[in-house]
Amino acid sequence: MIVRAARLPPSLPREVRVPDSALQEILCCLGQPVAGNPTQFMMQRALARAGLDWCYLTLEVSPADLPDAVRGIRALGFRGANVSLPHKVAAVPLLDRLSESAELIGAVSCISCRESALVGDATDGRAFVEALREVCNLADKRVLMLGAGGVARAISAELARHGVAEIRVANRTAERGEALVELLRARLSVAANAVAWDTPLVVPDDVDLLINATAVGVLDAEARVPVEPASLRPSLVVADVVFNPPRTWLLDAAERCGCTILNGLGMLVNQVALDFHIWTGLEPDKTILREAVEEYLEI
Repeated sequence: MIVRAARLPPSLPREVRVPDSALQEILCCLGQPVAGNPTQFMMQRALARAGLDWCYLTLEVSPADLPDAVRGIRALGFRGANVSLPHKVAAVPLLDRLSESAELIGAVSCISCRESALVGDATDGRAFVEALREVCNLADKRVLMLGAGGVARAISAELARHGVAEIRVANRTAERGEALVELLRARLSVAANAVAWDTPLVVPDDVDLLINATAVGVLDAEARVPVEPASLRPSLVVADVVFNPPRTWLLDAAERCGCTILNGLGMLVNQVALDFHIWTGLEPDKTILREAVEEYLEI
């Protein structure tokens, strides 16, 4: 049974292409927490600009409820979904098929409904690296990755494809860090090593790129990633996947040390654009997406 939201008539702008069906296509985001996530605001702007009478919902879903939520997407005939923290790995066995990139890393960020099948894709890594390449050349760089979850997996795999020399993984749970290292070595043939995350973590002198792929800093600009600020130096590029707030404690500390910094806004814009294309087949205007997220975050 397919149940979708009834279309809300006359308030729609004239340029919106009204489909033959009286039902809207529905997209959503599944995560916890999802407060402060601007994806819905951005996606609705892009849909309106494309003239698509679709609806995007932001849904708070606990880990225990994730299987029911995915079954609901299927039963209600949703067009697709974003998968946010902490569900990127847990969602994998709930889907029918995976893209090559999602299968490789064992995590998903985007679900699309194709001929009644739920197909998982991983767009985090591509989105991040596209933004990162605007501030540095990745060839032969030595990377220190903080975290080993779904986002870290996606980014690490994409960095390997772009020719970094080495990826070192620091994760609180040693087994999870080792699992990512083994994946990088076996499937992507890149030099990879797990490092102990002492408190605070001292960034080695030969590291070129430090990436925070953890959730530390989400909705809290004062949250401190346990990294020793004195080990940051001007030659280092420091990137944070956190986009709200766009200025995290780590990025502030890095900028004070003269580092090149990159926040998570570029990654977010690129990822929304990639997911929009997967669902609609259209290319959104990234300027519209950037303006939307800046308006949402009041920056």
